[in-house]
Amino acid sequence: MELRKICLTGEFAVGKTSLVRRFVSNIFSDDYITTVGVKVETRVVTLSSGEEVKLVIWDMAGSSALTTVSQSYLQGASGYLLVADGTRPETYFSALNLKGEIDAFLKNPPSIGLLNKADLKEAWAITDDMLALSEAPDYWRKSSALTGEAVEQAFLDLAEAMA
Repeated sequence: MELRKICLTGEFAVGKTSLVRRFVSNIFSDDYITTVGVKVETRVVTLSSGEEVKLVIWDMAGSSALTTVSQSYLQGASGYLLVADGTRPETYFSALNLKGEIDAFLKNPPSIGLLNKADLKEAWAITDDMLALSEAPDYWRKSSALTGEAVEQAFLDLAEAMA
């Protein structure tokens, strides 16, 4: 069985750990615990070709810029999920910068952007005009670790793109 390394990256408190927990264990917790360094989880998925692939998911500590430490965690990644908090526009703008840095470092691997916390509709702050600032507005998907919206599909789509 092949292994594929996926990294989750983005600012602090955007929901990276919650997304991983939803995908790997199908659970959600309101408890917020800051990730220090990196936490690694795994899950086997079946691609549309029928091939089984073990995803090795690196949940990286929040960061707004690529550092020497985050570069070492990203090394060898087949792809990544870039996460922003849909209720905090500054995390989206930070993610746009981070995407450019990661793509340059890893030579443009497959990636998907997640605007997390879609369940917080009254607090949602990312507008279509803001998304238009992205090179590819369709790169971004609304997700919710609380409800599970778009979580499974994002990981599976990334796994397919890395095949």
